[in-house]
Amino acid sequence: MKNTPFTSKHIALGAKMAEFAGYNMPISYTGINDEHTAVRRNAGVFDVSHMGEFVLKGENALDLIQRLTSNDASKLSAGKIQYSCLTNENGGIVDDLLVYCIEENREYMLVVNASNIEKDWNWIMKHNNKAVIMENVSDRTGLLAIQGPNAAKILQPLTDMDILNLKYYTFAKGKFAGVDKVLISATGYTGAGGVEIYFEDLPFGSQDNNMASDKIWDAVFKIGASQGLKPAGLGARDTLRLEMGFSLYGNDIDDTTSPLEAGLGWITKFTKDFTAKTILEKQKSEGVKRKLAGFEMIDRGIPRHGYEIKDHSGVKIGYVTSGTQSPSLGKAIGMGYVEVKNSLLDSEIFISVRDKLLKAKVVKLPFS
Repeated sequence: MKNTPFTSKHIALGAKMAEFAGYNMPISYTGINDEHTAVRRNAGVFDVSHMGEFVLKGENALDLIQRLTSNDASKLSAGKIQYSCLTNENGGIVDDLLVYCIEENREYMLVVNASNIEKDWNWIMKHNNKAVIMENVSDRTGLLAIQGPNAAKILQPLTDMDILNLKYYTFAKGKFAGVDKVLISATGYTGAGGVEIYFEDLPFGSQDNNMASDKIWDAVFKIGASQGLKPAGLGARDTLRLEMGFSLYGNDIDDTTSPLEAGLGWITKFTKDFTAKTILEKQKSEGVKRKLAGFEMIDRGIPRHGYEIKDHSGVKIGYVTSGTQSPSLGKAIGMGYVEVKNSLLDSEIFISVRDKLLKAKVVKLPFS
């Protein structure tokens, strides 16, 4: 397993560690519910340094991004961010990603899922036929997501950048906790507000007492200790994103699901040419056969990834992609693909759990 720059910190804090996307990652420290609640009510720190980062430079950088992603990156100006996805020739999703505009028309940073770093890199390289300069900086880019309603307020004294007023899906670059060239953005994957801190460090696995990761981690927890800031693991990150109805690659979206099926029509722009545009245009005009729907359990039971979804007569109509007992809402929730006719709000569906059909109903996302 690979380590992030913070792995030793997690172990020293007694975190429950497990493999995720090839990395040794913290799943929880004090418990998923405790960490979940801390983020919703105050602030929590997630190590997400396992995510991938690619820098694309040159006069054709935007052209390459436009040809491969579903959203319209030409709308981005310096300091702006866009959620998008890479599509394959069949209309499926290679990955969902963030596009950061560093310099308009000239330089961009793509933030991709950890499990897809190699796949995404090869996919983009395959289509790079106009000499765009590409650099994979994943293994020397540290990333902390400090999430929660009080996150920016706690961190503001550590920087001259105005992160208190950082608008959603924008970023700033400057000095943070004494470290230069830090990028701070406001995208979020928890729905609780907060910021993400990107910084360049020595290649992962290096040993140096002067590493940027140590300076940033120590400064963040020194200033946050008296304000209830807590470290949080991937377990809470998953329950937080699910409450918001945010998709997780490999669970809710993958190479076989289209953006339109996944409810991502809003990041699928047909005003430009991109991979699978024709297929997706046809899907839009004819309608998709299945949709990703959110549901809450009526009968007692927790839906899990892979469980079958059936109608009242026991006929399979889909499958669960994500499910949990919601810490904030106190009820079991989930998402899954179902036939379109069963995706309407308040539709009654049944989750097959150990040969029992448990009643659920389709609800609006985010969950409430």
